[in-house]
Amino acid sequence: MPDTAHGTETPALLAAAPDPATAPTPDPAPRDRRVLRATLRWTAAVLTFAAFGAGTAYGITGMERTDVPGLATVSDGRWTYPTLTKAPLPSGSPGPFAVENKAGSHYADLRALVLPAPEGATVDKALSGTDGWLATKDLLVEYAEKEDRDELGTKFSENGLRHIAARGWTTPDGTHTRIYLLQFDTAVVVDDLFGQDLAPYGSPGYALRDASDSVSDEHFPAAARIPDLTASVYVESKPYGKEQTRHAYLSAGDVLALVVQSRKGTANPVPFQQTVTLQAQLLG
Repeated sequence: MPDTAHGTETPALLAAAPDPATAPTPDPAPRDRRVLRATLRWTAAVLTFAAFGAGTAYGITGMERTDVPGLATVSDGRWTYPTLTKAPLPSGSPGPFAVENKAGSHYADLRALVLPAPEGATVDKALSGTDGWLATKDLLVEYAEKEDRDELGTKFSENGLRHIAARGWTTPDGTHTRIYLLQFDTAVVVDDLFGQDLAPYGSPGYALRDASDSVSDEHFPAAARIPDLTASVYVESKPYGKEQTRHAYLSAGDVLALVVQSRKGTANPVPFQQTVTLQAQLLG
């Protein structure tokens, strides 16, 4: 699979995405503290993603092939993912961003919210965990410094980390993807961890292994400007050695997600953008 140069223009990952430059300014009233905080704090860094209605497939009827994030195209290197549908909610349970869901809880099984591997990928069985739940220590190995691993482990525990669902795979071009979904008790906890600890603007709060010089990815496209689901996206800057790493943090209600992709040489930005967007949609 050929690499895509950073300077090459790529098609939009979401159809009919609003232009962030013309998006209306959020109402500053305190009716939604988390949205206001995210807007003020992360205007330059936050990328938000459109969510589809619960229980429906990500509709592709009437869309051009280049508008559909789940379909591969020869021109830009996107991967072919299975048809994606919302995980079912228990009867009577609201979605994570419903008005009545004050805690931002995901009532669907977290393991069903992890993006599946694309066509032709080899799944990393080590990330399957036990009954689909990953031990915290297996997430912490993503971080470079022992003191950071110890500190994060303590913070996750003190903030009531409930469980972690994960998935990883390697595609034929050598791109290695890892996705981790961490579920806490409330969205307020996730918002604080995201904003204060893990995902500041400029560079991540904690360096990943083999990616100590990561910076904000200014070329990552803003697909849509909507409330609640936010992201900070990073890319390893040159010189980055034998591999380049890209990663993103997503704040989605009571779920904090980490998406990591690394590849020998240059990590293609297009499948990374596609993967982050699809994972965000599953959490929306």
